[in-house]
Amino acid sequence: MYQYFEDYAVVGLIGGFFVLIALILIHYILTAIIYYYTAKTNGPTDLAFLAWIPIINYYLLFAFGSKKTEPAEVKKDALIWAVIYAILVVVSLIPIIGWLAYIAVLIISIYYSYRLFYRWTGETGKSVLFVILTIITASIFFYIYGLIKMKKEFAAA
Repeated sequence: MYQYFEDYAVVGLIGGFFVLIALILIHYILTAIIYYYTAKTNGPTDLAFLAWIPIINYYLLFAFGSKKTEPAEVKKDALIWAVIYAILVVVSLIPIIGWLAYIAVLIISIYYSYRLFYRWTGETGKSVLFVILTIITASIFFYIYGLIKMKKEFAAA
């Protein structure tokens, strides 16, 4: 007798693939909306369009998290960190030393997420808590809080 177990597995894999693609698109769109309106509200307003360009939108995260005060210095600082981030992402593809670069990418991402939450809240304790909640909830907390705060001025420098 013919067994249909393989057919179900293939259908499940295809369905899982489409669910994964849908989740990635939702992540991209929500992050782009949050970055775009945060940049329009808090700067760099002239570079808000970068929020809609995949991968390059990390430049805005680095700009939001910069400790510099002058717009030119913020852009320079964000560019330096974006280049470092891109190099680390490429190096993370190398088999033996890649995991070290991947850990560095995670640390940089977590730190700049902390800086963004700090600028939104103005409090260190809340920022740490919000980063932990973002990690635990697989970014759902970031989306909710970001959609609430994206059109408000930063509370801290």
